[in-house]
Amino acid sequence: MTRILALALFAVLAAGCATTSSVKEELAPLSAKVTTLEQQQAAMQAKLADLSKKSDAQSAEVQALRKEIASYNAAAQKSAADADAAAVRAETAAAKAAKAFELRQMKGAK
Repeated sequence: MTRILALALFAVLAAGCATTSSVKEELAPLSAKVTTLEQQQAAMQAKLADLSKKSDAQSAEVQALRKEIASYNAAAQKSAADADAAAVRAETAAAKAAKAFELRQMKGAK
């Protein structure tokens, strides 16, 4: 019985063992696929880094444009306030001129 058991064990071990060349043959396609996937991953990481740089540059540009717009808005508001003040001064001057005209008319009528 032990002989049969030993023979069965030997048969299982002999059938389960693989040679180095057969292992290399089995792993070669897998190795090629892994290499391809690694290359694709490296290419994607490079593209991602490039997109990240572009995004950072565009973000900086947007911030600069926002500052410029804020500056223009402030200048426009100052100009509007100056125009309002000039309009008030002009109205005041027109009222004074009208009053002076009325006084001259009254003096001339006497």
